[in-house]
Amino acid sequence: MISKYQQVAVIGAGTMGNGIAHLFAMGGYDVNLIDISEAALEKALATIDKNLGRMVSKEKITEADKTATLGRISTFSSLAEGLKGRNIVVEAATENIELKKKIFQQMDEFSPADAVLASNTSSISITKLGAVTQRPAQVIGMHFFNPVPVMKLVEVINGYDTDKGISADIMALSKDLGKVPTEVNDFPGFVSNRVLMPMINEAIYTLYEGVATAEAIDTVMKLGMAHPMGPLRLADFIGLDVCLAIMEVLYHGFGNPKYAPCPLLRQMVDAGHLGDKSGKGFFVYT
Repeated sequence: MISKYQQVAVIGAGTMGNGIAHLFAMGGYDVNLIDISEAALEKALATIDKNLGRMVSKEKITEADKTATLGRISTFSSLAEGLKGRNIVVEAATENIELKKKIFQQMDEFSPADAVLASNTSSISITKLGAVTQRPAQVIGMHFFNPVPVMKLVEVINGYDTDKGISADIMALSKDLGKVPTEVNDFPGFVSNRVLMPMINEAIYTLYEGVATAEAIDTVMKLGMAHPMGPLRLADFIGLDVCLAIMEVLYHGFGNPKYAPCPLLRQMVDAGHLGDKSGKGFFVYT
């Protein structure tokens, strides 16, 4: 374990936040999981418990490992309380720049002066988040992928002012968590979503223009291109609102019409058809 960063805080107890808390706690780190909603914190702990239980049943960990992991997670609804004594803070809130800026200002205010402030953002500028703090050199991106305990990749994103030593530390920390980190620079969408989201958007255009059905488009990409999941199924899994938000970041960030979100994507989000989480997207989920 990287002794320098033993005291971790994770802000946001949703899907990504509880996965990040699970990962750090499994790695032996002391974790404060913070969310303004007590219900979200309870749900997160129940999810972590269930996921650890699944690992026990598959004999990947022991019952003692599960108990020890859960024992390393504390929950807080107060940011000021949850950030005391933490030397790395990972923000995993909704993909909204104004919300993230506000959280980073509070992270900066309540975290110890030497703490690293990281964001799990999938597309928002690390430079912009660093600029609202008094410590831009200590602000970095740690973009985990869902499901966090399973997916190997961490995109480590350097903002304009991120210190090279901090970047090296976070690369080492990611490896210590059993991940494969890739170091990238702060441009809209980074690498993952700059490549992935236009592909998903093009698949939506292909459906929108009546070229083929959703099932046909996904079958072509799975069987023809060896993708484990078709782009429309993947969009449903990510959340169509998240896909739209990332396309907007790319479109406004580059000012290039090739990144314009498909009107069908926008219409589906307006209608509340967000994919898995709403029960209906390009496919229906029961």
